[in-house]
Amino acid sequence: MKRSRSLVLSLVTMLTAALGAAWVAMPAYAAGPTATFVKTSDWGSGWEGKYTITNGGTTTINGWSLTFDLPAGTSVGTYWDALLTSSGQRYTFTNRSWNGTVAPGASVSFGFLGSGPGSPANCQLNGAACGGGTTPTTPPPTTAPPTTPPPTTPPPPTSPPPVTGLPKHILTGYWHNFDNPAVELRLRDVPAEYDVVAVAFAEATATPGAVTFAVDPGLSAALGGYTDADFSADVRILKSRGKKVIISVGGETGRVAVNDAASAVAFSDSVYALIQRYGFDGVDIDLENGLNPTYMAQALRSLRAKVGSGLIIAMAPQTIDMQNPTTSYFKLALDIKDILTVVNTQFYNSGSMLGCDNNAAYSQGTVNFIVALACIQLEAGLRPDQVGLGLPAGPGAAGGGIVAPSVVNAALDCLTRGTNCGSFRPPRTYPGLRGAMTWSVNWDVSNGNNFARTVGPHLDTLP
Repeated sequence: MKRSRSLVLSLVTMLTAALGAAWVAMPAYAAGPTATFVKTSDWGSGWEGKYTITNGGTTTINGWSLTFDLPAGTSVGTYWDALLTSSGQRYTFTNRSWNGTVAPGASVSFGFLGSGPGSPANCQLNGAACGGGTTPTTPPPTTAPPTTPPPTTPPPPTSPPPVTGLPKHILTGYWHNFDNPAVELRLRDVPAEYDVVAVAFAEATATPGAVTFAVDPGLSAALGGYTDADFSADVRILKSRGKKVIISVGGETGRVAVNDAASAVAFSDSVYALIQRYGFDGVDIDLENGLNPTYMAQALRSLRAKVGSGLIIAMAPQTIDMQNPTTSYFKLALDIKDILTVVNTQFYNSGSMLGCDNNAAYSQGTVNFIVALACIQLEAGLRPDQVGLGLPAGPGAAGGGIVAPSVVNAALDCLTRGTNCGSFRPPRTYPGLRGAMTWSVNWDVSNGNNFARTVGPHLDTLP
């Protein structure tokens, strides 16, 4: 009898242990915030990853932070729709201003490029286990990576494009409001290929943040007399031709500073006054001596509230300003993404820099440089329609990075179609890429208008 009872107890114990093991192995129901990971593409030496954060609870999430580990030899490159900090192989992504609030039942996502074969592990969301874990992925192929990575769908936009009346693809050129060795032009004489003309430049006043504009006396003299009234009439002429004319603020020697609430108000009010006086369609931010993204964003939002959704907001940062999403210019672009029209980065006077693959230095003046650096913006959160390629219009226009217009067209093809690339190929194509910009209309005319006549018609052929 004792042996039988012992046998029964032993069987019960074994069954309980087995059931307990089975219970532990079953996935728990996640009634709260969870995060799941998937590799959306993998080309051997690298991959694209996406985390989706879902609020399975009953209360709204106000701000999120997701951390994970990567094995040695694997790292994060460019990223989008989140902010990133890292310590060793531990990576922490936090929400941006527009995607930190997650209602019950809703989801948000962010993505990034990984270099190396590993995958995220030990994921935590707001300090707790991610719950959803990681989605199994196919091991990296043992064969050489394909020449062209598999095309993927671009990250979904977080906001619709502003209504500006612009073509899908545009050519932007800067018009000189000063006298220099380039050909002087009346505004009405800007070649027809340009869709947007940026008037360079509005200048700082004694009031912090405020700007002013008038026809430069030197330019007026060089043109045999050119008045503010002539200029205003020329703005109307260009607009009657379907062109957009915007006022650019800054330039290499510009000293406009918007560093507090008062100067933000002064900037907004003064630019609005120029728009009313001359009929400008928008503003271009070309501050090469630094900017405060917080107060410039405040100024631009105030200006848009005055003008309306048709306001064009352009930016022309230097290449170094668009290397990292946390730096001032890049942060400004992402913070005003919902009202931003286009960022025409100056891909010149730059030397060599890292591309979006984060593992090679590309030399200016090449298709690789233009494509690999534009890829940073495209993969870090800007919509394709918010990205333009800024290049010099030939000899005299820049100190370095001058390329033949055919190189600009090749870069446009590589980014929009995946053709005519150099050795670097982006992880996807961007058919909505906004277009190209050149410094400047005057230098282009000085060089036979070759930039506009080559790049302008090519933009019309893009998808």
